[in-house]
Amino acid sequence: MSTKADLIVGLQWGDEGKGKIVDHMAQTHDYVCRFAGGHNAGHTIVINGKKYALHLIPSGVLNPNAKNIVGNGVVLSPKDFIIEMEQFDNLDGRLFLSDKAHVLLPYHALIDQARERMKGDKAIGTTGKGIGPAYGDKIARVGHRLGELLNPPKLTAKIMAFFEMNKPIFDAMKLDAPNESALLAELQGYKDVLGKYICDTTQLMWKIMDEDKKILLEGAQGTMLDIDHGTYPYVTSSTTVSAGACSGLGINPKDLGKVTGIAKAYCTRVGNGPFPSEDFGAEGDLLRKNGHEFGTTTGRPRRCGWFDAVAMRHAVRVNGVDQVSLMKLDVLDGFAEVKVCVAYEVEGKEINYVPYDLEEATPIYKSFAGWDKTEGVRDFDALPDTAKAYIEALEEMIGTKMGIISTSPEREDTIIR
Repeated sequence: MSTKADLIVGLQWGDEGKGKIVDHMAQTHDYVCRFAGGHNAGHTIVINGKKYALHLIPSGVLNPNAKNIVGNGVVLSPKDFIIEMEQFDNLDGRLFLSDKAHVLLPYHALIDQARERMKGDKAIGTTGKGIGPAYGDKIARVGHRLGELLNPPKLTAKIMAFFEMNKPIFDAMKLDAPNESALLAELQGYKDVLGKYICDTTQLMWKIMDEDKKILLEGAQGTMLDIDHGTYPYVTSSTTVSAGACSGLGINPKDLGKVTGIAKAYCTRVGNGPFPSEDFGAEGDLLRKNGHEFGTTTGRPRRCGWFDAVAMRHAVRVNGVDQVSLMKLDVLDGFAEVKVCVAYEVEGKEINYVPYDLEEATPIYKSFAGWDKTEGVRDFDALPDTAKAYIEALEEMIGTKMGIISTSPEREDTIIR
């Protein structure tokens, strides 16, 4: 009987603080495996006051004993991946890139930005990094996989043919075809750096599971940005939920072990799209300021609001969550009262589930007494009574336990229950 892989998944609109918890759990795992998304996601991890920004490299990179796998469900920008690698010394023998992961090239970002411009005020608010176009090419069966990077002349010819075939579309977007010799040189440069890490990670996953290695799976973004289960079309282009770990790494549902869902003690969202519990007033501004809510990837100010127990219950069920890790509890320090969205009103009716169109939903709130200080607390019993009452009420509403509570960005300021 092979081992089961533990899984970490975001339960909100991304930016839940997965990086800290993946880093925390990576200390006790042999492999950390990324199953979806691209470099539009960002984890910031703080260790001994030093900040690391990770976008594509799995968070296990910060544990010198852990190995890191980037699965086939990821779209990988070689250019950005190589820049990210420069934060670390030798990754030989510790990094494995799926030969079936799709390559994201600079032209994907140009297409992304052109489409957003053409949509005007209907823009989705993407990061403009090319994620959607790269996944679009994958689904349209005109994409290129990392394995093709091992033969730059052949890949160059295929990309030039792709531009020729789609010339009218690129002309309309005012995008020029790449220069062939410059493209070949670029791809050759990527191969020189990344070639030795590219392999069949599906076979590797099966092998390490049969060897009973301790494996941690991480995705990107959050459940409410899932292409199927999120607030479509204001979503990302991949499967962000736990099921995506299977297709994104080549394992089966029976291979999944404990599922830890990550959620903030409040809510944020980047980009456009519905966000029922958004606070447009002074309290929303205070959440943004206290929580340093600016994107790791874009620097954009995040939209801030209150914990949405309805969306969270949805996310817990979709992902099969065993425990929730509640992040940034300390950001709520000093609020006189803390609100939770407990239901929605849609067309005059109260509902307790996520409807087809969340744009139409108005939040129904319940208020809880605030508290002075939770920052740096490492023991549940040492939390203020009102903070404990808040956490226990959330557990009741979402139907699962808060197994981990984070009280600052530092690795050690974490309550394990």
